[in-house]
Amino acid sequence: MAISEPEIPDTAQHYLVCDNEDCNKNCLFYCNLCHRSMCEQCREEHLKSPESKNHEVVPYKERKRKLPVEKCKIHPSKELDILCKECNAYLCSKCCTLQDHKGHTFVDLEAIYSENWGKCKQKILNIRQYFLPASQSLQEEIKDNAKEIKSIFDLIRTSIKSESMTSKCMLEVTSENIDQVDKLEESLLELLESQNKIYTDYISYLNSLIKDFHGYLSFTKIQNNPLISYNSIAEALKIKSIPETTRPVMPEFTVGKFSKYDVGNLLIKINAPGIKPEIRSIKSLEAFTREFKMKGYNCNLKRTLVVNKVREYELPYRYRKTWWHISVCKPGIFFVSDRIGNFFQIKWKENKLFMLPPCPGLGFHTVTKNGDLYFTDGEKHVINMKKQDKQITEFIKTENWKPLSIYSSNINGDLLVGMWKKKESKVIRFNKKGTEIQSISKDNKGRKLYEYPCYITENINGDICVSDPEQSAVIVVTASGQFRFSYRGDQKSKFSPRGLCTDVLGHILVCDTVKETVHLLDEDGRFLSLLLESQGLC
Repeated sequence: MAISEPEIPDTAQHYLVCDNEDCNKNCLFYCNLCHRSMCEQCREEHLKSPESKNHEVVPYKERKRKLPVEKCKIHPSKELDILCKECNAYLCSKCCTLQDHKGHTFVDLEAIYSENWGKCKQKILNIRQYFLPASQSLQEEIKDNAKEIKSIFDLIRTSIKSESMTSKCMLEVTSENIDQVDKLEESLLELLESQNKIYTDYISYLNSLIKDFHGYLSFTKIQNNPLISYNSIAEALKIKSIPETTRPVMPEFTVGKFSKYDVGNLLIKINAPGIKPEIRSIKSLEAFTREFKMKGYNCNLKRTLVVNKVREYELPYRYRKTWWHISVCKPGIFFVSDRIGNFFQIKWKENKLFMLPPCPGLGFHTVTKNGDLYFTDGEKHVINMKKQDKQITEFIKTENWKPLSIYSSNINGDLLVGMWKKKESKVIRFNKKGTEIQSISKDNKGRKLYEYPCYITENINGDICVSDPEQSAVIVVTASGQFRFSYRGDQKSKFSPRGLCTDVLGHILVCDTVKETVHLLDEDGRFLSLLLESQGLC
């Protein structure tokens, strides 16, 4: 039984934009043949047109996923979009006419990809909403068992010590009892520790599986694509069962009773009951889903969520400006900057503030997983690098292009850079050596994507997310540069996006400087809620 995603009402004011030129209405439908999202009016016009009246137009949530673009090596002008079942080979439409494949059975690759893409997404949802919570619940039960064991054994020790005070002659027996208690407690706690490790390893496996599945979703090739291969998809999307563990059998003890005929009854007796440990109950996916729905988790999300302040850092008074960008190096160490050029490194625990060379801009700095700092200099048209505790060096010259924004990929370490030149804008991907390996500037219809890409980040599925205040929009493309969607806030008020980031669930968080709030979107650009309303944000 599959867990369903929380429904997001299509009637919400915040929306995805129709793909048709000069139409900024809410996209509700999707043409599976043209791979275009469209509003209700454009859908009606699309189905009335003689060229597209027979196209399959479905609600946006039921759309087919577009197949990764890969050219045929035999016919370079054609794309691979067919699978020959007999040869297990990927073909283009011309390859199907070759004698080698005469009489063979052909399957639409896009249909296979879309179906398996949905299965992969469902597996990710199952992991997040069932396997992870269920495993974490078992871990919490183990912790509670450990607390209960410690409490019981503390009580036993107290009783034994109390008896020893009034039974000096039985000191030796008491000492043996204490040793017995310690060994029994140690064995039970070791059992629980081993069980806790089992679930820690399993949760680590689930998180790794989520990353693998997201890797499948962002795979940009046809060859060896796990969502297309008939032979490997079942194994690729397999999730190991939640491990079974047993509950500890708690010790029983009796308080000693004084008797001149039976000295043994003066002291506590302790023993481990010969009871078979009870296997911890693991709710089935079906039961968990029913409980999930009964608790109301499938209801529409609230428009505004409460966010709790965890920490706060105040800069010295003379530096209290409006901060426009933050890059986190590691817990307690981060970089902040304002628009006029103040640029600082802050070491929270040491309460130290380090001023860096002035560098005016918006989302102009980023930190790698290794802690190296990269930042753009729009005036000199360069990208600088600062290794930890080392001098600043020039890393990349951008010639006559002004670098505006930069982000270091957590997936592969590439640098994503938003650039601007007069009326042109683009996003460039550089590898770790500073070599340009990708340029993104237009969608598949030849229309330019960006006006002023001032902030940039990357989602866990490889999507590149850009904040473009000149268009009052967030523009999202795939890792291969194919346009996915644009988000423009609601229709009734202005939307001015600035800083943006993503989280481990693939949510996109966008700062809106008009409403001074944060828009929370899912990875497909659907509005979920507002955070931190009426607060100054960067």
